[in-house]
Amino acid sequence: MLELRPGCECCDSDLPPDTDQAMICSFECTFCRDCALVRLDGLCPNCGGDLVRRPSRPTRFLVRSPASTQRVFKPLGCA
Repeated sequence: MLELRPGCECCDSDLPPDTDQAMICSFECTFCRDCALVRLDGLCPNCGGDLVRRPSRPTRFLVRSPASTQRVFKPLGCA
């Protein structure tokens, strides 16, 4: 199950579990759409993998399978 991390690793903007603005790599590094496409050119700065749209989790499943609350913020790794 995806963690659905709550924020962008580059700019720390909020990314709720139902947003269509979250992008992830195969390791679930998480970025907002703007950082992923503009700053990172669609490639994860951590692993070099492709960044793709993160699926959303329907609200009715969040009670049983909540999104992560742990934020990862690495502004220096996103330059």
